[in-house]
Amino acid sequence: MITYWHNPRCSKSRAGLALLEARGVQLTVRKYLEDAPTEAELRSVHALLERPLADMLRPTEAQFRELGLSLSDAENDLFAAMAAHPKLIERPIAFTDTAAAIGRPSEDLLRLL
Repeated sequence: MITYWHNPRCSKSRAGLALLEARGVQLTVRKYLEDAPTEAELRSVHALLERPLADMLRPTEAQFRELGLSLSDAENDLFAAMAAHPKLIERPIAFTDTAAAIGRPSEDLLRLL
């Protein structure tokens, strides 16, 4: 089972979802802007991604700058910011119990299959 953190307003998120659905993948779709992940969930997914924390963030988001954040901030501060302001989370992110992928490009999600 794949969990998919989805923002329906994002074209990349819609494209990734369509790609997985076209392959008949069973998904749990979570609209993360409405149901924000906790810091613990964010940390867990980050560990599965095996990528720098910066890859999970949207530093070009206006809210990132408004909050005075920097990619060089302490990880604890960045995780707290993403939990409090889920708009800062890169999208889409999909994960299983053993792996995770950011759908940029959408084809990167296929590694979870």
